[in-house]
Amino acid sequence: MGVITRAEDFYLSPPHLPADRWATTPPALRVVRWWEEKHQRRITVGDAFVLDHPLYARINHGRWVADCDCMSAQIVTPADPRMWCVECGTGWWQVVFPADVAPVEQQLAALPLADRNWWATEDPTDPARPTLEV
Repeated sequence: MGVITRAEDFYLSPPHLPADRWATTPPALRVVRWWEEKHQRRITVGDAFVLDHPLYARINHGRWVADCDCMSAQIVTPADPRMWCVECGTGWWQVVFPADVAPVEQQLAALPLADRNWWATEDPTDPARPTLEV
């Protein structure tokens, strides 16, 4: 596991499944399968993408996360930049990562875990982003 946790580092194979079977599951879909194992419920996953707007990946306490419009969040990965929300099931969200994630991760490496936080400058949900006053 690296300094910053990604979906493939967090959503690990259940002990009863062979590791090679889990390895063939794309990281974004591992989230769904992991949730199903934990909650003992199946989720129907389609192919449709939500086209309204993308979600921006951010780093929260050393984890790449994306926030769904329903206020749920999941750990995501630049290796598979999409997210299926297991809470609302709206469809596949496109997740926007920086063009080069390595410098972003490296700038946070020396910080304590609680301080490993980062927001994309274009992310409209960043609470530190200046707002226009009318």
